[in-house]
Amino acid sequence: MYKEKRTSRSEFVPIRGLRYHVRTWQGHQPDSALPPLVLVHGWMDVAASYQFMVDAFSDAFFAGRTILAPDWRGFGLTNGHADNYWMPDYLADLDFLLDHYVQDQKVDLVGHSMGGNVAMTYAGVQPERIRRLVNLEGFGMGPTKPVQAPTRYAKWLQELKSLHKGELDLKPYADVGGVARRLMKTNPRLSQDKANWLASHWAAPNAEGKWQILGEPGHKVVNANIYQVPETLALYQRITAPVLAVEAADNSLEKWNHGSYTLTDYHERLKQVADAKIARVADAGHMLHHDQPEALAKLIEDFLKVPL
Repeated sequence: MYKEKRTSRSEFVPIRGLRYHVRTWQGHQPDSALPPLVLVHGWMDVAASYQFMVDAFSDAFFAGRTILAPDWRGFGLTNGHADNYWMPDYLADLDFLLDHYVQDQKVDLVGHSMGGNVAMTYAGVQPERIRRLVNLEGFGMGPTKPVQAPTRYAKWLQELKSLHKGELDLKPYADVGGVARRLMKTNPRLSQDKANWLASHWAAPNAEGKWQILGEPGHKVVNANIYQVPETLALYQRITAPVLAVEAADNSLEKWNHGSYTLTDYHERLKQVADAKIARVADAGHMLHHDQPEALAKLIEDFLKVPL
C-alpha cells in the first residue's frame, strides 16, 4: 500500500445546499503570505487523486502552503443525487468555496481534465480571484454546429430515461482489489501500491458489502447543450492570470477525437489567453498526476514561484 508523506484532513462545508467534502493539506507556516493552492479534479475522480503530487512537492514549497482540494458535487464524499450535472454549477460551487476559505484573497488554481475546463472557464468569469492557473489536460471539447442541437437534446432526454431505469448505474466490485485492478486496467502506468491506495478513496463499501465507485451515475448523462467554441474563446480572452497548460506525452485528444479536434486546435484556442505557455510531461498519459507526480510537481513549483 502506498504510504502518504503528507496527511490530509477532511472537512465538510455547507455549499449551496450540499455537504461539500474538502481535503486540506497544511504546511508548517500557517501565517505564510503565499496564496492558497486549490486543486480541482476531473470527471469520475476524487480530490484524493492529488495525493501523489502533493507528496512530491518539495518541503520548502509545501511549508508555506495551504492546499485545498474539493470533491466536486456527486463525486467522492460530496453528495449530489442529481440526474445530470452542469458546468455552471461547478463554477458556482468553486466560487462559494473560495468565499468560505479565502474571502477576497487570490488563489493559485490547478485543474485536471474536467477540472481544468472548469478552472479555465472560472478564470474567465472571475479573473480577479486567480493569481496563477495550471491546466492539466483540460482541452475543452471539439467544435459543434447549431444543427446538432436537436439531436443532442433528444439524446439527453433518452439518457435521462435510461438513468432512471437504472441502466447507467455504476458496476460494483466484490472487493477493493477489484477496484484497484480496474484502475490499473484503465491506466497501465499505475503501480500496484498506488492503485491499492487510490481504490480505497475512489470507492467505498455499499449496503451489500460490495465496493461502489464514489461517483453519481448522473454524471454519465450527456450535457443537453452543445459545446460553444466562440464562448470558450471569449472566456479565454478575459483570463488575466498567467496560465501553464500541461500536456501528457500520450496524445489523449487523438485517441478521443480521431482527428476531429487536435492538439493543434487546442493550442490555437490557447492563443486567446494573454499569458499562456505549454509544457509536456514525458512518459505520462491523461492521469499524469498519477504517472509522473514528481515531474508535474516540479513544473507547478517552478511556475508558482514567480514573485507575488
